[in-house]
Amino acid sequence: MKLPVLILMGALLASSVQAQPAQLSDKGLMVDGKPFLILGGEVGNSSVSDPKQMAPVFDKAKAIGLNTLLVPVEWDQTEPVEGQFDFTVTDALLAEAKAHDMKLVILWFGAWKNSMSTYAPAWVKTDQKRFTRARSAEGVAQDILTPFDDDLLKADVKAFSAFMAHLKQVDTSGTVIMVQIENEIGMLPSARDHSDLATKQFMVTRDTEERFQARSYARFVEAMAKAGKAQYELPMYVNAALNRPGKLPGEYPSAGPLPHLFDIWKGVAPSVDMLSPDIYFPDFVERVKPYAFKDNPLFIPEAHYAGDAVASANAFYAIGELDAIGFSPFSIENLPDGDPLVSAYALLDSLAPLIHAQRGKETMRGLRAPINYDGVIDTTPQGFDLGGYRFTAAFIDPWTAKDKQNPNSHGALIIQTGKDEFVVAGSGVTLTFASDTPVGMEQVIEGKFVDGVFVPGKWLNGDQTHQGRHLRLPPDRWGVQKLKLYKYN
Repeated sequence: MKLPVLILMGALLASSVQAQPAQLSDKGLMVDGKPFLILGGEVGNSSVSDPKQMAPVFDKAKAIGLNTLLVPVEWDQTEPVEGQFDFTVTDALLAEAKAHDMKLVILWFGAWKNSMSTYAPAWVKTDQKRFTRARSAEGVAQDILTPFDDDLLKADVKAFSAFMAHLKQVDTSGTVIMVQIENEIGMLPSARDHSDLATKQFMVTRDTEERFQARSYARFVEAMAKAGKAQYELPMYVNAALNRPGKLPGEYPSAGPLPHLFDIWKGVAPSVDMLSPDIYFPDFVERVKPYAFKDNPLFIPEAHYAGDAVASANAFYAIGELDAIGFSPFSIENLPDGDPLVSAYALLDSLAPLIHAQRGKETMRGLRAPINYDGVIDTTPQGFDLGGYRFTAAFIDPWTAKDKQNPNSHGALIIQTGKDEFVVAGSGVTLTFASDTPVGMEQVIEGKFVDGVFVPGKWLNGDQTHQGRHLRLPPDRWGVQKLKLYKYN
């Protein structure tokens, strides 16, 4: 009679042991002690606010092949009455994620969401004596709380700290791997807040209005990050609503973690691990590059809307070219059935061990034709050097009629795996090769990766490679080929 009791006690003890929290290292994002590539999607703002309606969202995410779902947790639902915390939604999210074998990135919708303060609790919104509103240059009150208000900071920090403490207590399996603080912070419709609290401080600063406002946001977020990490040490980031060309601060959400304000955000908020871009503009390549800098791991938490043809190519580019730790289209629950992102994510998932092994070694490149802000694509072939060879990547498939292909969706990555050896994966990209002497294709094999090991399929040394002239990734599917080159004279 004693043995089953001992077994049960052992099981209960094992389940209560805290998993190793996710962390960032020079190997990227580490989850459960191993490198992890976020193949994610962010849900719509309200899609998981009701526990009774969560399951279909997680079912869809699992069917797509996501390993991570980005989900909001709202301050107004978490603390509907001051000092009384309700973690019903949080607990339901954890339960669904565990049931679907999926990780979560939590988006804390606190004092600000898309600049506005719509997710603050009613007791904050309606107490305008205690919680100060930001004002425009004309003195008009905005539906935006000011970061210069110490009462607001204390209240948001208290709620966020309670949430992080609860998370550490209940998430013993390490389901949550990162936390976003607030959402797309930025001041509108002026470059800075013109409330009395803000103006008094601005009078003694030498900063421009936008830099002044950025310091205030960064100080607020730094206090949030320090307090949250004191409860539970998880990677934390802030996301940026990017500015349109030619627009002035206030015409875009002013003072967020934008490239021209990196010095402020990194200097004032050192507890924040990443500054991350939300990219909805066509010029993804140019928008993402500034965020891939030293001591700022690249993560794209929002990228276009789910179903946009560019998503898969952008994911391959960001991961292959810029060592991104993850990629996440928005409104993922609305991804159309049969969307190419499903097969693209499956391919990236199979390549993940190889990608992790090459991270930071400059042996990997990402390829896609750049698109400008106006949506015009430049399909000019691109040259690059790798492994002692000069490669040229073309983004118009030579064997498909131009009116039957969409180069916006073409993308690939190439990884050098040994001397003269490469793995090429993607769709709609054709590679040719050059060196100081003539180059031949010793072998090209189509295949797949299973548990990090290449499983060969068709050999492609004939017509499929134009008799050794090029490596071609057909535009109608996502695939992988193993390439070995040689030189002759």
